Amino acid sequence: MSHIVILGAGVGGLPCAYEMKEAVGKKHDVTIIDERENFQFTPSNPWVAVGWRSEADISVPLAKVLKRKKINFIHSRVDSINAESNQLQLANGETVDYDYLVITTGPRLAFEEVPGSGPDGFTTSICTTHHAVDAYASYKNLLENPGPIIIGAMPFASCFGPAYEFAFIMDCALRKQNIRNKYPMTFVTSEPYIGHLGLGGVGDSRGMLESDLRGHHIQFITNAKTTRVEDGTMFVDEIADNGDVAKQHELPFSYAMMLPAFKGVDAVVAVEGLCNPRGFVLIDEYQRNPKYKNIYASGVCVAIAPVEPTPVPTGAPKTGYMIETMSTAIVHNITHELRGEEPETCGTWNAICLADMGDTGAAFVALPQIPPRNVTWFKKGKWVHQAKVGFEKYFIRKMKKGNTDPLYERFILKALGITKLEK
Repeated sequence: MSHIVILGAGVGGLPCAYEMKEAVGKKHDVTIIDERENFQFTPSNPWVAVGWRSEADISVPLAKVLKRKKINFIHSRVDSINAESNQLQLANGETVDYDYLVITTGPRLAFEEVPGSGPDGFTTSICTTHHAVDAYASYKNLLENPGPIIIGAMPFASCFGPAYEFAFIMDCALRKQNIRNKYPMTFVTSEPYIGHLGLGGVGDSRGMLESDLRGHHIQFITNAKTTRVEDGTMFVDEIADNGDVAKQHELPFSYAMMLPAFKGVDAVVAVEGLCNPRGFVLIDEYQRNPKYKNIYASGVCVAIAPVEPTPVPTGAPKTGYMIETMSTAIVHNITHELRGEEPETCGTWNAICLADMGDTGAAFVALPQIPPRNVTWFKKGKWVHQAKVGFEKYFIRKMKKGNTDPLYERFILKALGITKLEK
């Protein structure tokens, strides 16, 4: 009997655990380890930050649902990984031995790279649900004390969609209260242009998103290198294509939400030969680490090279559909190995995304994610907002039931009217 351990019970880890247990059955043990007691649906965090959702609305208690599926759950942080002896040291004092390790931890949020940023500084975050709850408290204070708003992404950020979502969601929330006129808004992003998204753009994402920002009276600064944040002031260097500082900004704000740079989590980074210099797990085409063949990784924690060089460093995003296919590939490949066979399944690195914009939304498909592409598709409309609300309910319901269906493929492709996606 083999022991398969999954680190992280997020959008990648929890579905992976369900699918893994269904694949290996009673012959092998599956354990999932997370320092949180609840699964939280990260895509809903922008709604939490304006009070449209509560933490309870988007959370699933892990112990109960995992027990029902015969999956072991350990509620603890992993302090160290001994990849040579296949053993984990946990913060609660336990040690856990594994035969296969699947890393789905997500990123470490590197707020320290911009002094004064983050929940411990002067900006808010929607990267975790806990951060989004704190961001909502700051939003309620903003309603009592109107002033300028800054939303965006810092250097080395790699997931820009939530920043755009939150800018439009906040705009919508303020418009619904007929107070939008009291809040100047600026979108500050490390992208070389609006709609780059870490993907080199998708279709006419640049033109459409620039038009929407202007239509909602949101100013924007691109190639923005946020250098530091003080109480009420953000310092931003606008970088020219040749790398020189073209302009310096001192932007006043009453509220700021900036997505930080991502890095690898400490326990993973500490394993020699496992990660790239920023701590993302190195993988081959089978999601397997080249040095430690029994370690696999999926999701935001994996190393993917940027789509292209940019004046201010940006990373490539890992969208939900891509993460789902990574996790499914891992399940297939570990199952092959348990039968004495070689891995043969590759993840589908395609980008499919529904982005909410408050009372409308934008959807895009990039096949593959890294250009040149076979398919490029970008559209917007109220139907996207409705589809994302529907998907949230669908995904959380399936997680509560321990469903192993390919959730993104079944729901999002149907919402987009795509009947078949080339693998």
